[in-house]
Amino acid sequence: MRNLSTLLLASERRAISGLAGLYASRMLGLFMVLPVLALYADALEGATPFLIGVALGIYGLTQATLQIPFGLLSDRFGRKRIIAIGLVTFALGSIVAATADSIGGIIAGRALQGAGAVAAAIMALLADQTREQVRTAAMATIGLSIGVSFAIAMVLGPWLASKAGLAGVFWATAALTLAGLLVLWRWVPPAPRRLRHKDVGMDRAQFKSVAARLDLWRLNGSIFSLHLILMAIFVAIPFRLVEAGVALEYHGLAYLSIMALSFVAMVPLMIVAEKRQRIKAVCLLAIGAIALSLALLALPSFHGHALLIGLFVFFTGFNLLEATLPSMLSKLAPAGAKGTAMGVYSTSQFLGAFLGGTLGGALSSAFGLDAVFIGCAVLALGWWLFMWRLPSPPPLSSEVVALEDTHPDTLALLMQRLADVVGVEDVMVVPEERLMYLKVNRKALDRGALNKLIPTDKP
Repeated sequence: MRNLSTLLLASERRAISGLAGLYASRMLGLFMVLPVLALYADALEGATPFLIGVALGIYGLTQATLQIPFGLLSDRFGRKRIIAIGLVTFALGSIVAATADSIGGIIAGRALQGAGAVAAAIMALLADQTREQVRTAAMATIGLSIGVSFAIAMVLGPWLASKAGLAGVFWATAALTLAGLLVLWRWVPPAPRRLRHKDVGMDRAQFKSVAARLDLWRLNGSIFSLHLILMAIFVAIPFRLVEAGVALEYHGLAYLSIMALSFVAMVPLMIVAEKRQRIKAVCLLAIGAIALSLALLALPSFHGHALLIGLFVFFTGFNLLEATLPSMLSKLAPAGAKGTAMGVYSTSQFLGAFLGGTLGGALSSAFGLDAVFIGCAVLALGWWLFMWRLPSPPPLSSEVVALEDTHPDTLALLMQRLADVVGVEDVMVVPEERLMYLKVNRKALDRGALNKLIPTDKP
């Protein structure tokens, strides 16, 4: 297999780099306030632990509500236009939050940030800009950029806040977003076509089959729980660091060391999950590590170096699940339904973020910081039990191939022959897209027989 960079066209390189940067910068802006909002918003008019929690998670509600409509609008009115509208909305939300002098203003700004829900439109534009044989790798680049942006946000947010306050974090977010508009205008090529890609966007015809799958709902419940816990505990973690003697200006360094070590610890576990097909076992291990770390963080004596160790265990589990859950979803989703399954999955993630912030604020307000960790630990234990019954995902992967001849007789004959190819588990033909979606077992696949029917590795 040739290196991906040698397969990419110049327009594809520009599209991937530009759109990955747009996606990452937007997530960076959403996440930068995570480690600082609870500390700095405490001085705002009307601030309470509950409302601070709402401010942390409110973007998830507007994001979950509007991401699918934004994607559908981009089908009708054009990807770049809708993405530009979303970025402007996000920038306005950042400015509203930057100029706010009350917790209500922060909540309004964060809600407006989430209303710039362009994730689906960005992914659809990337699909428009890339050929079938490089699209999976292009999507993986977007996923990698999200993980990197989260790690950077955890470090950059506290540093910016220590220099320019909470308002400075939001002003920096607005500036990044406006720079993103320039990238969208000058760097990202115009889309040559606008199609609904079943491996990227929501397809109403596929929703029923996806909604009926309990295994997919276990994954939706997992990403919901993961982001609920993440948002909830950040009502309390910044105060725990202060109690441990970590000065505000050094919170970024603390997160830097924790995140770096957690990424190192995650790599061998990822190898075990994917190469040795132990993805379910690794997933359960990660959930168990999160539950244990939260239980330890609830202990009054868990301070100093012990606190940092607990956070390291938590973020190792968190980063591992952020990587393995989408992989499991890709393996389990029916052929041609990955985009629909991912749409439900993403909506679950953002709803979890909203409820997590709200729940964390409510627990902190009513029972104190320890209750946040205890509540999340109990949730994580229930989540582990919920995932225990998930069948081990088979070693399947998705492939998308272009069809040159879409005559019904030709397609019927092709389907008959594909049924005899060892390792081809599921097939969906979409004549209007001139595409075929396959689910294949790479370990058992007779690649030679498949390539005789439909070449899947064209330059």
